[in-house]
Amino acid sequence: MSTQLPYTINTEVKFGFLNLIDVQKLQEECKEDWFNQTLCQVNDCVVRLGIVKGEFHWHKHDNEDEFFYVVDGRLIIDLENQTVELAPKQGFTVPKGVLHRTRAPERTAMLMIEGSTVVPTGD
Repeated sequence: MSTQLPYTINTEVKFGFLNLIDVQKLQEECKEDWFNQTLCQVNDCVVRLGIVKGEFHWHKHDNEDEFFYVVDGRLIIDLENQTVELAPKQGFTVPKGVLHRTRAPERTAMLMIEGSTVVPTGD
């Protein structure tokens, strides 16, 4: 039995090489409270755009690190023993195997860089 999560997560690459990626336009066009789109692939990693409001579930990635960079808004990353708050133009890396969740008290746009095999909802 699968559980439907209240998140839209698109793992297919939207933009190939040599294409302009207008993050602001994508952000403005998105009407959902929790949206994740894989923008492009760079070597063995992908760049994802997350537009979020509310909180994601606790999860971890067993084999890969995850980098978060806030474009607009405010992102809170809860770890088991600390909480980090990111403002625009700030980033933070969660190492592989670390249990975490993200929260956004207001609509927030962020870029995530992670291995292309990362399952966004956790391992």
